[in-house]
Amino acid sequence: MAKKILLLAGDGIGSEVMAEAEKLLIFLRDEHAFQVELESGLVGGAAYDEIGSPLPEDTLQKARTADAILLGAVGGPAWERLPFDQRPERGLLGLRSELGLFANLRPAITYTQLADASSLKTELVAGLDLMIVRELTGGIYFGQPRGIRTVGGEREGFNTLVYRESEIERIAHAAFRVADKRSKRVCSVDKANVLECTELWREVVTEVAKHYPGCELIHMYVDNAAMQLVRQPKQFDVIVTTNMFGDILSDIAAMLTGSIGMLPSASLNDQGKGMYEPVHGSAPDIAGLDKANPLATILSVSMMLRYSLDQAELADLVNQSVHSVLAQGLRTADIFTGAGQCVGTKQMGDAVIASLGAENSRQSA
Repeated sequence: MAKKILLLAGDGIGSEVMAEAEKLLIFLRDEHAFQVELESGLVGGAAYDEIGSPLPEDTLQKARTADAILLGAVGGPAWERLPFDQRPERGLLGLRSELGLFANLRPAITYTQLADASSLKTELVAGLDLMIVRELTGGIYFGQPRGIRTVGGEREGFNTLVYRESEIERIAHAAFRVADKRSKRVCSVDKANVLECTELWREVVTEVAKHYPGCELIHMYVDNAAMQLVRQPKQFDVIVTTNMFGDILSDIAAMLTGSIGMLPSASLNDQGKGMYEPVHGSAPDIAGLDKANPLATILSVSMMLRYSLDQAELADLVNQSVHSVLAQGLRTADIFTGAGQCVGTKQMGDAVIASLGAENSRQSA
């Protein structure tokens, strides 16, 4: 039976990088007998402009019936003055909440060819391969009560950080399952010295660790973890943390690799259904200029093939093709350091597909 994938291009450069991912999926369908059915939908600012909502009901229904979702990007200055509940980001948060996508997997990998593009010394990042597992549907982003009120004649903003024991347990299990397939080391990041909510986080993660005797668990305060990521990033294997801390730390980890344009992500629910997206955002300043790096979206397709669609061999082929185009010296502007050839979005996407075709020919021979 064909797998159903929902493509949500979104805003800014989303449509450009999604076009390259769609070409890749069609190639896998036509050349590798990958049974797939592609659908499209509106989300974010584009959805608001056309429908009046950042998450139309039609898109939500398609997302519920899809086997996996591929998202481009949402947001931009054009929608910043909208009421809070109508902003593009509410569409993204709504999908995560409605589909129960509680576990966000963000790898940070430094490709050998791009080590000199990192802002850190090459010896600190060469060979970096870590995974941040971020809790995605709880914490301060969703906690109630929240809002802006007037107290004593002045406005006061307030948000609530809250986690239930069951929410902490399930993200901890997800992190240990990931670590079990890697180097079996988990670092749980919290702020247990000042936040009672993360004091509970630490207690629960410690209890869950007992189910994985082959894995090592350490705890680290978030401020120290941020420092250690730029001091000695290769000490980490799997980092598990809260929604807000994960949001911040994953962007720090992204820049260790040389460019946020290289990094994919996966957001999974209990059944392994996922939404996959690059972490680079909508980049409205380069939208429509054929400058966006499509590799993060292409690598998001690879994660989708591996984690939700049971196509590990195809995922490996996609990864090999990305390595190949980098080895050829092809670079988009965000990873171009003067050596090699600077190419645009479409040319980079075409090069990945050409590399897949070359791999086909080698296997046939």
